[in-house]
Amino acid sequence: MSAVLPPTSGASVAPDPQEPKGPVRREAGTSVWGAAFARLRRNPQAIVGAAIVGLFVLVAILAPVLAPYAGTALPGRGEITPTSIPVPGELAQFPLGLDRFGGDVLSKLIWGAQASLLIGLVSTALGLAGGMLLGLIAAGFGGWVDNLVMRLVDILLSVPNLLLAVSIAAVLGQTPAAVMIAIGASQVPIFARLLRSSMLQQRSADYVLAAQTLGLSRRSITMSHVLPNSLGPVVVQATLALATAVIDAAALSFLGLGGGRPETAEWGRMLTYAQNELAIAPHLAFLPGICIAITALGFTLFGESLREALDPRQRKA
Repeated sequence: MSAVLPPTSGASVAPDPQEPKGPVRREAGTSVWGAAFARLRRNPQAIVGAAIVGLFVLVAILAPVLAPYAGTALPGRGEITPTSIPVPGELAQFPLGLDRFGGDVLSKLIWGAQASLLIGLVSTALGLAGGMLLGLIAAGFGGWVDNLVMRLVDILLSVPNLLLAVSIAAVLGQTPAAVMIAIGASQVPIFARLLRSSMLQQRSADYVLAAQTLGLSRRSITMSHVLPNSLGPVVVQATLALATAVIDAAALSFLGLGGGRPETAEWGRMLTYAQNELAIAPHLAFLPGICIAITALGFTLFGESLREALDPRQRKA
């Protein structure tokens, strides 16, 4: 028998085919939100929606700089007659014309963006906070607490969204604060049911079982793991709710529930006082209506794109 000798220092050894060649490169991990942002940057619909929303927010923030006149100023009062209202382009100092009270339409549209943004953000924040609290209680405790909270949510959902907001605003009074509370309250059941559903879905995930195996308490698992991983659909709904809030705010102002003086700059109120002037000044209704529609479209486009980016079942690529 011949012994097998180990290779000498001068002998060559065949490389292992399983061994990687060259330096090992590790791919950096990407978070869920990072991957979603990357998808949004490649989505034309998301870009258009973000551009509209960004322009709306920019105009609202810079209203004191962009608006030629104050929101309640009436610089063209002397130009108004019972049968004539200057239309866009008729007077150089008022490029979008005047309203029945003598206010500059361009200034009112700019200040109206600020009012709509404030109402939309505050009302959505109120609805999000209330809905998340109810959803967290229902999903966290379960049992009879879940049944009780969900029956309350079902009662609220049985009432149409705008009708519920009108009822609450009528009870609280004709003030902007009442409008914010009314719109926020009408959105609470939507956020509550969505967060509860998302949390129940997350509770069956493998990482929850692993956390239970390690001995973590139910409260710790819910607050540190289940809740943070359930916020994606809620954030998407909040983006879409902003579009609904802008429309609902205009609707409540149109119905006379927004409070304030007639010449106050707010898109819904501008529509209200444009009804009697459609024959001689249709621009008073068209311009704020277009602003409301474009703003709602921007939030909707961005919200739907964000939903597609976060939900693997709705991704096209």
